[in-house]
Amino acid sequence: MTRIILVRHCEAEGNHKRVFQGHTDSEVSENGRRQLALLSIRCRNMKMDAIYSSPLKRAYETAEAVNAYHHLPIQKDDGLIEINGGVWEGKLWEKLPDLYPEDAKAWNAHPWDFAPEGGEPMRHVYERIWKAITNIVQANPGKTVCIASHGCAIRNFLCRAMGKPIEELNDVDWCDNTAISIIDFDEALQPKIVLLNDSSHLTEETSTFAKQEWWKPEYRGSDRFN
Repeated sequence: MTRIILVRHCEAEGNHKRVFQGHTDSEVSENGRRQLALLSIRCRNMKMDAIYSSPLKRAYETAEAVNAYHHLPIQKDDGLIEINGGVWEGKLWEKLPDLYPEDAKAWNAHPWDFAPEGGEPMRHVYERIWKAITNIVQANPGKTVCIASHGCAIRNFLCRAMGKPIEELNDVDWCDNTAISIIDFDEALQPKIVLLNDSSHLTEETSTFAKQEWWKPEYRGSDRFN
């Protein structure tokens, strides 16, 4: 059995300012630093044999916080990166429905069809993140591996780990910044979710989701972003 500890990156400026950041390499926010301090403490006594990260700063700095008491080499993997938003990159979420109404409707109502101009189709993310993580599993048999990645990528991975096709992506919840999921893989690469989107180390003051509403299930059919 190989265990994956999957961590979403801490709050970055794009999360705080509600900007689509995708491949944009946003700096960690002040609140993100507080989240990382709490994450470090939570992970202090967790068994870890290896740590991997998306190459973007907000994920890599999250991996560094996880690694504070473990002192392992952090391996960057481009397959763990967030979706490339193409023309959406760097734009305020609240403006996207007016700029790209069809794409905005797809993102919320049927995200499996989301394919922004100049960016990465959601269907590609679903395949890419699964391949990246299962490759890591195969490279680390019997070990416990921490992976720092991104919200949209993690949601796609968890969708497949639940045995769901991408057309059921909206049945999968988003996770807060620095939330942890734990997935065990057997030798046949069959996953079992042990912990899902847990952010119990955060306080209400440090939680990003406590200050926002876009992630709530009731907004998934909307053509607006809150």
